Amino acid sequence: MEHVQLTAADLLLRPWRETDAPAVRDALRDPAIAQWNPQGGGPIDDESALLWVRRRADWSAGDHASMAVTAGADGVLLGSVSLHHIHHGDASIGYWTVPAARGRGVAVRAVVRLTDWAFTEVGLHRVELCHAVANAASCRVADRAGYPAEGTLRESYRYGDGRRHDEHLHARLATDR
Repeated sequence: MEHVQLTAADLLLRPWRETDAPAVRDALRDPAIAQWNPQGGGPIDDESALLWVRRRADWSAGDHASMAVTAGADGVLLGSVSLHHIHHGDASIGYWTVPAARGRGVAVRAVVRLTDWAFTEVGLHRVELCHAVANAASCRVADRAGYPAEGTLRESYRYGDGRRHDEHLHARLATDR
């Protein structure tokens, strides 16, 4: 899969760069990101942040497309949005935002833009979005991004606190527009 840059109003979605590692290190240390987007392993240091960025920047396997979400005006990192498990026309989408970007619709705009690209350019048919039931903010993102709720997956994912949580499953189809 070829790298692309996408715009969404005042946002730029672009491939990850090694120079993003310090901002990623700081973001992944945020308690909310660590809880709902666990990275596994030990503490997030400079080396692990650089490895995180490198893995997400490598789209060569064609099974994911991960992008930094930045402010269009100054390039400040606001979050992350990624398609995962791309296979046979289906994928999953995930995202996080830094504390300063929360409550501003950043995640919604990024999810909508990446989803539209996935349908129109990648040719996907279905994109699923799962979040812990306890993560109400993520549920609002799913709803506002046009992902209808489909059900609850019981104890389906181990989150940053080490416990398995129930998740809400939302999804969009290319035919939902």
